[in-house]
Amino acid sequence: MTKKHLFIDNLQYSNWSPKIFDEMKEGNLTAVHVTISYHENFRQTIENIITWNKFIELYSDRIMLGRSAEDVRIAYDTNKTSIIFGFQNCSPIEENIALIEVLHQLGVRFMQLSYNNQSLLATGCYEINDPGITRFGKQAIKEMNRIGMVIDISHTSENSSFEAIKLSKRPIVISHANPDWWHPSKRNKSDSLIKEVTSSGGMIGFSIYPHHLKDGSNCTLESFSAMIAKSADRYGVDNLGIGSDICQNQPDNVVEWMRNGTWSKEIDYGEGSASNPGFPDMPDWFRDNIMTPNELIGTYDEYKKEYNLTLKSDFKNFTGSQKTKQCNYITVSYTHLTLPTKRIV
Repeated sequence: MTKKHLFIDNLQYSNWSPKIFDEMKEGNLTAVHVTISYHENFRQTIENIITWNKFIELYSDRIMLGRSAEDVRIAYDTNKTSIIFGFQNCSPIEENIALIEVLHQLGVRFMQLSYNNQSLLATGCYEINDPGITRFGKQAIKEMNRIGMVIDISHTSENSSFEAIKLSKRPIVISHANPDWWHPSKRNKSDSLIKEVTSSGGMIGFSIYPHHLKDGSNCTLESFSAMIAKSADRYGVDNLGIGSDICQNQPDNVVEWMRNGTWSKEIDYGEGSASNPGFPDMPDWFRDNIMTPNELIGTYDEYKKEYNLTLKSDFKNFTGSQKTKQCNYITVSYTHLTLPTKRIV
């Protein structure tokens, strides 16, 4: 029996609505790692979880909470999207290591060690000095390993990231970034770091956020696909995924919050600028959650119990017109959600 394609997006921060949930269902998006905290403290994060619980109750025909790889399979079988909670910062745990387990019990499965700045756990990728993982960070990594919360280093500095890999007993992830040999960026990752992550069983989700792309908003799908193909040669196909980092329908004041939180009185433009302070335009080949059936070719391995996808470089653009071009193929095994979390998540 031929199975439909399984597609996982390893990070989104969209302005969630029934319309987007409809798009995810139409596009056969099986699972998505959703950001539920940037700079929020514990109480504010609980409010965000309450909001998501209401979404999941109201739109249970389209979405469900994802706590495990098995939930992703259930979403696949029932034509729903599994919503997997994650943090882009460690602020929700405040200074209390016990909150890691509490938040895991509430459904959180990913936590970044830092978001651009120095945190209580690790150094962010925007900092000049990189002293590495803090004493609290070492304990947090141990606790995340114990309970099965995935360690994410997407916004973490180089030295802190290498230390995290060494300290962790489980594989860790770069949920949304690209190689800096393709496009130099504060947020993109070095070849040596990606090799260390993938060789230790972790994965990288390729980002489609324009500041992470070669040629920004004008990046072509051919260029993006060629980067993935080269990455497959360098790092192996089993450790690659997509972390689109799409912020669909978010207003520009949200990106200001993402960059500044409450830590600065001055405006920090991140990788933007005073002349272009808002969200950059997404490439015309990826602006929403709708994908056509011919865009992905996949198989289900009954023996390995794995879904294997072939990414095909002819995506539907925002206006719904179909690009016509010679297609390039690269097979990707989307087992990365099971790698760091195994059965205990």
